Parts: sequence; structure tokens; C-alpha cells
Amino acid sequence: MPSITREEVAHLARLARIELTDAELDHLAPQLDQIIALVGQVSQVAADDIPPTSHALPITNVMRPDENVPCLTPEQALSGAPAAEEQRFRVPRILEED
Repeated sequence: MPSITREEVAHLARLARIELTDAELDHLAPQLDQIIALVGQVSQVAADDIPPTSHALPITNVMRPDENVPCLTPEQALSGAPAAEEQRFRVPRILEED
């Protein structure tokens, strides 16, 4: 398997607009090479008879059907409000009128 060269890492860094020092290039090249080798090993292990999975457990819909229920009356909705006016919540003004 071909290895990732320092020049290829520098090229990828330029494409990604990442500025790397010479020391960083020397440090990253072997690491990226090892990552690619490990991904290759995982690809070899994957068998055709094993279905791909995205979750370890099956996903089920936990939504319940919509049901019409009575709404709160304005008095019930405003019963805990610190201030109400004309069947609405009264809040402090935050913008000045022009």
C-alpha cells in the first residue's frame, strides 16, 4: 500500500487552507498514513453477508396519534401570569416608539 508523503500532506493542507509548519507536516504524514492503513484493514473485515447498520438497536417511532383535546380557556392560561391585559400576557416594553 502506498504511503502518504509529506508533499501530499502539504498539498491537502493547501487545499483545506490550513497553514502547517514543517514540523507539523513531518508529524502528520505518518499519522495520516497509519489512519489510511487502519481504514483499509476495516474494509477487509467487512463481509458481504453482514447487513450495514447505523444503530445497534432498532429504531421505532415513539410518536402517538394526534387527538383533539379541549384547550385552556384564556383565564386558565393567564392564571399564573404576573400581569395580564385584554386576555394577553403583559410584558415590559423593550423598544421605544419612534
